[in-house]
Amino acid sequence: MKQLFTFIAVLVVATAINAKTITVTVTNNRYQTITGFGAAACDGAMCPYANDTKPVQLLYGPTSKIGLNIMRMEISPNFKGNITASDVGWDTPYDWNGSLPCAKEAKKRGALVFGTPWSPPGDYKTNGSAQGGNADDQGNIRATLREDCYDKFFPWLNLFLRYMKEQGVAVDAVSIQNEPDWWVNYSGCLYTPEQQLNLVKNYAHMLDREKYSGVRLISAEPLGFSPEYSNMLLNDETARDQIDIIAGHLYGHPPLGNMRSAAVLAAKYGKEVWMTEHSVTDNIDRLPNWHEQLLFAEELNECMLSGCTGYIYWYMRAHWGFVGTGESKYNPGNTKNTLLPRAYVMSHFSKHVTGSTRLGTGCSVTTGTNSAFETSAYIKGDSIIVMAIDTTSTPYDLKIKLPVKVASGTHMLSTSNTSYCKYSDLSIDEPVNEVTITIPERSLNTFIFMIDREAAAVEEVKDTKNNLTTTKYYDLQGRPMAIPHGLCVERWEDGSSRKIYVDK
Repeated sequence: MKQLFTFIAVLVVATAINAKTITVTVTNNRYQTITGFGAAACDGAMCPYANDTKPVQLLYGPTSKIGLNIMRMEISPNFKGNITASDVGWDTPYDWNGSLPCAKEAKKRGALVFGTPWSPPGDYKTNGSAQGGNADDQGNIRATLREDCYDKFFPWLNLFLRYMKEQGVAVDAVSIQNEPDWWVNYSGCLYTPEQQLNLVKNYAHMLDREKYSGVRLISAEPLGFSPEYSNMLLNDETARDQIDIIAGHLYGHPPLGNMRSAAVLAAKYGKEVWMTEHSVTDNIDRLPNWHEQLLFAEELNECMLSGCTGYIYWYMRAHWGFVGTGESKYNPGNTKNTLLPRAYVMSHFSKHVTGSTRLGTGCSVTTGTNSAFETSAYIKGDSIIVMAIDTTSTPYDLKIKLPVKVASGTHMLSTSNTSYCKYSDLSIDEPVNEVTITIPERSLNTFIFMIDREAAAVEEVKDTKNNLTTTKYYDLQGRPMAIPHGLCVERWEDGSSRKIYVDK
């Protein structure tokens, strides 16, 4: 039976002679659903305060080569011109127009846009400045939000949301604070976990969600994704009801550490987990080599394994980012406004994993932080997606054992010679649930297998994410059905199930 799917391909399953074999077993166990992937558009090299939206055009939207769908922007505390905080009114004196062209372009391409304050207005803070306090002219004053100004914080966010809405951008989410645990000499603000809890528990109800299209609230984004910040919010019922997404960064703490720990409680309460800033091989004085690009792929993979639902890279435009800057000292290979290898690495995830649900995997070799080989798997509609990252100098026969029979598929490959992604047509003569494919050395591989519908009718459905306690219904591909109809699976709280036919 022929299937309609995004990648219409003819797959050749090959087995290399004398190659080592790695076995990846994909299970039916289901975990988080992935919201998407993105980058930041703020001042500096990433997207200068100008009307240059070319990076967004290259990176965003389902028809782009990269497929990003989340954009981060700064909620600036700075005033435009000679205006004081007492003048704040609807005609907003704040400098919020810098990222506006890029935000508009991203929204046109269907992206989610969220804002992060690096600092509240200086008037609200203990040091009277937007600076973080760790500067010569600050006298090392601990710069934090004054408690008598807690009731001003969310009305200030509402002002930002109103401005953006009037400019044609419906902001999807706002964060409490960029890196509340990092004392800086640029724009910044410190919060302890207890101070954040006080702010959210007692004042977050002032965020006007109804007026601004159900805007979601993101927790503060600690430097190393310290679980102390999010856990304190989630363990308090009042604060928990106000927070929609927990967030953090990965500086100094790889994903399978703090992020995975924080995601445990988030999953229990149905909260999303977003990694909102990190740059691998940041600010290096050369273009990243291919091994460093594979380490970036492994970071993406490990974030998914940690329970992450959204990954947002730092600079979208930088010689170590996604789009070239044109700076001569990093050329050749850094042509302005052209896609760089890191963007194509990101596309393996952003083009295919967005909207999917992660499946359980087992592997015949040891995996973990920056392992020689890493893998993950996902289900989306009629497809099962398997990632395979090989950082070694050895090609492998990759044996993939699938939980359902598949009829066809596609191999997406990036190597040092073809970082732009090469698609190989795949074909399977008859439905199978095990395939062996050769992967080259130092390669990033995405396999997209199309489920055979008739063969899938005999598969059981298991949902570890929701830990079902009531009767639920699923179609034969394991997707939940609000109203059962046709041939479907009925599952009870004791784990037993049966296939039934429900007449429409």
